Amino acid sequence: MIGENLLGPEPTLLSEDPAAATASQPGADPESVVREHPESPLAWAILADRADAAGDEIEAYAFARVGYHRGLDALRKAGWRGAGPVPWSHEPNRGVLRALYALRRAAGRIGEQGEVERLTEFLNGADPGAIAAIEG
Repeated sequence: MIGENLLGPEPTLLSEDPAAATASQPGADPESVVREHPESPLAWAILADRADAAGDEIEAYAFARVGYHRGLDALRKAGWRGAGPVPWSHEPNRGVLRALYALRRAAGRIGEQGEVERLTEFLNGADPGAIAAIEG
C-alpha cells in the first residue's frame, strides 16, 4: 500500500452510543434524548441540527460545542491520542463526526472562520470522506 503511513495510529472505533437507538426512533424528541443521554455526542449533534434548521445560530453553536466536547471525551476514553483515523464507516463513530460537523457549520454561520478551518482539518484527518457522507 503505497502512501499509507504504516506507523500511524490505529483507527479509533467507539463503542455503541446508547442514544443511537432512542434518537433514531421516528418522532424522538432531541431534548428528551439529551436528558436521557447527556454524554452522547450524537444526541447533542441532533439537537444542534434542529436548532440550525430553525435558524437559531447561537443555540446551534452552543449545542454543537457540547457535542464536540462529549465527542472528545468519548474518543479519549477509547484510546485516541489527538490524531488518527476515526472512520465514518464504523457507525458508532458517526455521532462524534456529526458533532464535529455541526460545530463546523455553526462556526461558519457566526463567522468564526478559524474554527471552520480547524474543524475541516480535524474532520478530514479523522476520515477524508466524512464531510461528504454527512452532507450526502
